[in-house]
Amino acid sequence: MAPFFENVRLSKVMSSIVISCILSLAIVSVIFSGPRIAYGASNYYIGNGVQPNTYYTYKVQEHDTAQGQPFFMTIYFKEFNSAGNYWIAPTYVVTPSGIVYNGTLHLSSLDLTALGTSQIPPQMRDYVAGYKSSLDWLSAFVPKPGLSLSAPYWGKLAAIGGSPIAPAGSSTVTTPAGTFPTTVVTWHYGLDNNIYVTPSMPYPVKALAYAATTGGSPPIQFAFELQATGHGPPPVLKSKFIVPKPPISIQTARGTYYIELLTWQPLNIPAGKPTQFGILFKDSQQNVQNGVSYSVKVTQGQSNSTVYNVHDQLAQDGTGIQTITIPKPGPFTMIISIDAVQGQPTGEFVESSTFNLVASPASAK
Repeated sequence: MAPFFENVRLSKVMSSIVISCILSLAIVSVIFSGPRIAYGASNYYIGNGVQPNTYYTYKVQEHDTAQGQPFFMTIYFKEFNSAGNYWIAPTYVVTPSGIVYNGTLHLSSLDLTALGTSQIPPQMRDYVAGYKSSLDWLSAFVPKPGLSLSAPYWGKLAAIGGSPIAPAGSSTVTTPAGTFPTTVVTWHYGLDNNIYVTPSMPYPVKALAYAATTGGSPPIQFAFELQATGHGPPPVLKSKFIVPKPPISIQTARGTYYIELLTWQPLNIPAGKPTQFGILFKDSQQNVQNGVSYSVKVTQGQSNSTVYNVHDQLAQDGTGIQTITIPKPGPFTMIISIDAVQGQPTGEFVESSTFNLVASPASAK
């Protein structure tokens, strides 16, 4: 019987050695695997805190939407579709010129991405794309179940250089919707970029982020700020033309130049009568750009009929003047393009800015 008991004792010894090795390897793995992010109640993700029958209104600016001009977006989380695992969210957009578009977004419960089943008119598509690149931008880094608000690292931009995206302390933020305790999510690429989040809100409260450029003055990539929130359906919105006032400065799509409508006379832009427009050209550093060759095209109406179109205009000292008659009252579009600077063509890239303006009845004062 002795060999049997010896074998049992040997088996127990070997088992103890194996267990000890496993525990040692686990400890080594914890020590050398780097920081571990814990998931828990303090996690943040886009969509956290969302409740049915609530709405949020934001003022949004996104570089590739409406020529980077601010627009308003109201998202109403009406109810949750458990079969499709998405929120049914009637959404309203007020364009920079005051036109209201509405549709229904289907927002994924994972990260509030607008799904392909969303029901939106064609005119609203660009604004939904702007939503993805602004209010929903952070979802690429913190989808559900999210990351800790004290984590040292949330991710990094694909661009070379710059610091990681990570929480960087607390900040109290005041917006038209109220005052909120937030955590600042920040990263640096040329300039400091900040997004202010709070777990009680499905979207960040506020943000300001710049385009990842290697030189010059980076344009704003996106910025937004909470304007209002409430329970129940949001207030009914109606289209109302917003008459813009000069000066209006719009950066070209590549961020190379700024084109500014300094002024126009008379200020009400009477239909059927000549209006004189003053134009100023600047580089990305906001310095006046001399020797600019430019073009101006004006369209109006649902068919975008051309009512004015000139080329080879010269702004020798960086300023230009155009006298234009808008035939009918209502909105019109003015596209100003930079064709060459100091005799050097801008190349295959179109350097232009689009201004959405409104003409008044000729009798208006």
